[in-house]
Amino acid sequence: MLNLIAAVARDGGLGWQGGLLFSIPEDMRRFKTLTTGKTVVMGRGTLDSLPGGQPLRDRRNLVLTRDRAFHRDGAEVFHDLETLLAALPSEDEVWVIGGAAVYAQLLPHCQALYLTEVDAAPPADRFFPPLDAGWKLAEATPWREAGGLPYRFCRWER
Repeated sequence: MLNLIAAVARDGGLGWQGGLLFSIPEDMRRFKTLTTGKTVVMGRGTLDSLPGGQPLRDRRNLVLTRDRAFHRDGAEVFHDLETLLAALPSEDEVWVIGGAAVYAQLLPHCQALYLTEVDAAPPADRFFPPLDAGWKLAEATPWREAGGLPYRFCRWER
């Protein structure tokens, strides 16, 4: 099952100058809980933004990039969407973790979205793709706050 996970500003903002817009400890714990032991899919920029530019521990790391010379120890590299999709395990959860271009490419293939919706709109240069009418909000926590940022966890399904 292909899932997507992201923290999204109210205007759809995802990132700014290669980094995340928000650092919410509970969101990071949720990310780790949901993705540990699973397969994660990301773009090269997302991999480069991780600590030390290294793949996430205790996960199978798949990287989608057009750069045919790219290689990173601990990551499986794919250069086109079709090859990547064929390599996904059908019996396990797979998590799309960013960035914006990878979200846009894989959103049509996802069954569920796990979004941390943040009621703020800081400057952003990367945005989440718009959702079509086929997506329905299945679950949302009450709003809470961290560091002055109101946020909630939402699960969207097709």
